[in-house]
Amino acid sequence: MPLNNFGGILAFAAELQQADIAFYRALAANPALGELAPLADRFAAEEAKNLEAVLRTRRENVTEMILEPVRDFFRAPFQAARPDPAGLDRAGALEAAREIEAKAADFYAQAALKLAAMPEVNRALKLLAKKRDKHLEELAGL
Repeated sequence: MPLNNFGGILAFAAELQQADIAFYRALAANPALGELAPLADRFAAEEAKNLEAVLRTRRENVTEMILEPVRDFFRAPFQAARPDPAGLDRAGALEAAREIEAKAADFYAQAALKLAAMPEVNRALKLLAKKRDKHLEELAGL
């Protein structure tokens, strides 16, 4: 499905954030991943803050929703597989988290480029991409 305007991009960003929050909360509840639980809890809390930032950005820039058309931008490349966290072992959990974070970082970076004409939105999306890149760096060390 195409992301062809500001509203569509920010709505998709909110969907991603909500899915990531649910994934990380469920991951933290998996007893087989005890050592990863604090990390998953922290990621869930950070994604909740990111969701607030996405929603605030959408609210504060709602007048821009119809002004800036976007071309050649689609959801599919940014949709990560989210296996059931309850059935994951450590390696599977880390692999899933890395994919989620990589696709989210890529989405926010590309969305920032697509919405470059809207400086406040561009800045917010770049910040979200950086936060996801930090998660990726942290996951790479595990």
